[in-house]
Parts: sequence; C-alpha cells; structure tokens
Amino acid sequence: MTSITRWEPNREFMTLRDAMNRLFEDSFVGNYTDRDGNAELRLPLEVYSTDHDIVVKAAVPGLKPDEVEITIEGDTVTLRGEYARPVENVNYLISERAWGRFSRTLQLNVPVEADKAEAVFENGLLTLTLPKAEAVRPKVIPIKAKK
Repeated sequence: MTSITRWEPNREFMTLRDAMNRLFEDSFVGNYTDRDGNAELRLPLEVYSTDHDIVVKAAVPGLKPDEVEITIEGDTVTLRGEYARPVENVNYLISERAWGRFSRTLQLNVPVEADKAEAVFENGLLTLTLPKAEAVRPKVIPIKAKK
C-alpha cells in the first residue's frame, strides 16, 4: 500500500537561528575530517603580509609552546597540536570547549627564509613571523638627477 504525504513547503526551510548556529558551529567549533578519515579541529588563523614578512597568528589558548609543532617546507607551513580531553566521569552541564588534534597547512606562494622564522607565544596567541626571501622583497630604487 502506498501512502501519500502532504507537501509542506515550510518544512524545507530552516530558521535564521538554526542557520546562524550551524554557521558558527562550522566556523569555530566544528571538526573536520582529515585525509585519513580522522576528525580534527579547525585551527582559526589570521595571516597577513608586510613588505618584509608573512605573519601567521593562531589562537591556541591553554597550550604551552612545546605542545605546538611548526613545520616549514619551502613555502608550506604546518601547525599541529592537540587539546587535552576534558575531565571524564563527570556530568557536564555545559561543554562547549573543543578538544582533540588540530593541524593546519598553509601554502604561502611566497618564498620565505625558514631559518630566520620566529615564533612567539603570548597570552594564548601564537605569532609566527616568516621573513620573505630577499628576492621577493620590494626594492626602492633611488633616482639620480643628471646635471
């Protein structure tokens, strides 16, 4: 026997609140799956360029400098680490902090001098400064007046 279900066009829509919750979950809290199918946290970054450097900032609250690994290969930078599991055998009333592994790889498309890179931790913010290779830095050419 075939049943007929009445079509409700509003059932297909999500509320603005649901859409915003999904956006924030996917952007800040959500996990993603790496190439091997393992769930990893997405590390939020801020990356900008100056005349002489590429600067990468990553919020890693609660971690110590030795708990984050930075690898530079050519113009590719990878940041890895792990947030410890939360307390077990308790009844959480609210649990919004993410935990688990994170890994973020950036293709800079600018040659950098990896041996002169500097990483600084301050108040849960990792700042990685990568000097651009001399060949790609802007040059100021002085103009001489002919007498």
